[in-house]
Amino acid sequence: MSKKKAEQVTENVETVVDAPEATEQEVQTLSLAELDQLAQVIDLASSRGAFRGAELQTVGGLYNKLVSFLSMVKAQQEAASEAQQEGQDAEATSGEA
Repeated sequence: MSKKKAEQVTENVETVVDAPEATEQEVQTLSLAELDQLAQVIDLASSRGAFRGAELQTVGGLYNKLVSFLSMVKAQQEAASEAQQEGQDAEATSGEA
């Protein structure tokens, strides 16, 4: 290997080793609304024939997991909201007495 190629390889290795620092700066998150939009994109792409037949089982499984997760989170949020409302109602009732 020539000296020039060896220097180029060394530079590339140093760049790869330094790369994790850039990714640790900010953690990306997904909101529930964005996950819902993702489910809609999968549904739309599937209806427009964007996936091959062999891919449909994998894509469908992912879609089902995503929709199931979103349904579970929505149910938990509604239950928490109802519990909070009941707690506020109970406080208001005991405050009147």
